[in-house]
Amino acid sequence: MPPYYLYLIAAVVMETIGTTALQASAQFSRFWPSVLVVVAYGISFYLLALTLRFMPVGVVYAIWSGLGIVCIASIGFVIFGQRLDWPAVLGLAMIIGGIVVIHLFSATTSH
Repeated sequence: MPPYYLYLIAAVVMETIGTTALQASAQFSRFWPSVLVVVAYGISFYLLALTLRFMPVGVVYAIWSGLGIVCIASIGFVIFGQRLDWPAVLGLAMIIGGIVVIHLFSATTSH
């Protein structure tokens, strides 16, 4: 696996941590979760910048945001007890399908 994919995966993980902490921060009224939001998003954007050396911004952003949406929806379901109806599950599956299509068939995934 090329290192820039590792940067992108790590960026998704940090974005997911930041967004989970955003929920836990209670609208930035809790100090430590709020700090974690800022730090995690900062690291995520730095890793995205590293990824942009090798991949176009549209593809990077599509993968980063798509995987982030799926991860956060899953965490919301498991940790926060937020329900997903069938249209939401279908939409999330379509996001994953789009990412798979980009990864397997697109020639724009590297410069």
